[in-house]
Amino acid sequence: MLVRTVELPPHRTWRLPGREGLPRPDMHQLLVPLRGTRLRAAWDGSASVSVAGDLYVHGVSPPQSAAFEAVDGRGRCEAVSVAFPGTLPRLPVGGIDRFPGRRIAGDRGVGPLLTGFLTQVVGHAEELRPSDAPRLGNVLLDLLSAFFAQLLESEAAPEPESARRSLTLRIGAFIQQHLHDPGLSPATIAAGHHISVSHLHRLFQEHGGTTVSSWIRRQRLEAARRDLTDPLLHTTPIHRIAARRGFTHAAVFSRAFRAAYGLPPKDYRHRALATPVPAP
Repeated sequence: MLVRTVELPPHRTWRLPGREGLPRPDMHQLLVPLRGTRLRAAWDGSASVSVAGDLYVHGVSPPQSAAFEAVDGRGRCEAVSVAFPGTLPRLPVGGIDRFPGRRIAGDRGVGPLLTGFLTQVVGHAEELRPSDAPRLGNVLLDLLSAFFAQLLESEAAPEPESARRSLTLRIGAFIQQHLHDPGLSPATIAAGHHISVSHLHRLFQEHGGTTVSSWIRRQRLEAARRDLTDPLLHTTPIHRIAARRGFTHAAVFSRAFRAAYGLPPKDYRHRALATPVPAP
């Protein structure tokens, strides 16, 4: 595999008649536009625009027609280029053949890991030694395999909306199980489900119309409210109830609770436990 930074000048290619019989090398090229660069590419009639963080895949052998140019008119598009074999470990034969000529979002799943690794490699190339190449090559091979395997799995899903809803439900259950953890955050939730933070935020906007942090706080407050009204917990100090629901500062908990329910936690507990429960 070859990893390098390239500048792509505007250019077009065509396959000449009568040359279709040339053997096609089993190699592909992955392009990752660098920051501030937008790459417009057309491949056998399929056009797309890729920006920093996206990935663009094409075959090494010439297509029927192709064109590359920078969108902003600067003439050249700077990108990280990776030449890699079309047969990757743990992927079905021909699995990558469905992706050439397509812009692939790199902000979810394994995408950020792959693009981050590539930009770090080219950014620190002068500090690397020849002996580092085999080790880094193995890491890159694993990342490429995981990235394309994830793409193939997502494209095989019969119902994308159902898959998103299922993921949202799993994330909701995960949050409920970790409300006690003060370190629970959008970043840890996204990492635990192998998605990007931006993807996580989109899921909550689509299905709940709220932010992840707001939803976590609401669930923590509601769990604490239930604890305060539980007769079996009437001797448990309020600060301990707050801590078991992820609030590390009693004053912060008290202010948030009062804003949500109209009473300080102590008064809310007293009123709830003093009210007799109607007989069934």
